[in-house]
Amino acid sequence: MAEPMVTEDDIREALMDVIDPELGFNIVDLGLIYGITVEDGKVHIVMTMTTPGCPATNYLQEGTRERALAVPGVKEVDVQVVWSPPWTPDLMSDRAKRFFGLIEG
Repeated sequence: MAEPMVTEDDIREALMDVIDPELGFNIVDLGLIYGITVEDGKVHIVMTMTTPGCPATNYLQEGTRERALAVPGVKEVDVQVVWSPPWTPDLMSDRAKRFFGLIEG
């Protein structure tokens, strides 16, 4: 039986389950995911945190890795945390901006 073909969208959807414990919102809508590449079941995720001193860095990095590994067809996951460009609220989705009262709707 052939392994399922994993896409960037599959990984992004799975990462919606990873919740920032300080903000209570998922890391995708918060704009913490800068990039996802998938090749032959190997996933590389580039992400950031809201601040360089974020106490949840290890928690979120490990949660991201574990959640991506749970996607059928994923064999290996590498999560890279970067600080450039720095995160700003402008990176949040409209859903997150509404939740935090940054835009109306």
